[in-house]
Amino acid sequence: MNLRVADRHQSGSAGFTLLEMLVALTIFAIAGLALVRLQAVSARTSADLRQRTLVQVVARNLMVERLTDPKAPPLGTSEGTIDNGGRAWPWSQQVETADDERLLVVSIRVDGGAGQSPAVVTFGRLK
Repeated sequence: MNLRVADRHQSGSAGFTLLEMLVALTIFAIAGLALVRLQAVSARTSADLRQRTLVQVVARNLMVERLTDPKAPPLGTSEGTIDNGGRAWPWSQQVETADDERLLVVSIRVDGGAGQSPAVVTFGRLK
């Protein structure tokens, strides 16, 4: 009879208790939720970086247009929109005379949209 009690005790200690299983499932559930949240943050960050890259491309394209135009941009502030990447991008431009009267300082600002920081490019060009 003592052998049967010993056999039961050994067979019972070979598996997991219900409490151990619940603790293990809780740990795996928390780890799974953390991975899902990480994936969501990663997707949001990727979309944000794409938006920032497009804003920078638009600002640099406007800069290249101003630099390659034989006619200097007019002094003062101007604004408008430009289509690029399937979207209309609002921009503003400030043109001032530099300390050296032969140069202009041009600042172009392209609005990235709600919740996005604008892209600002400042450069000099000859009059």
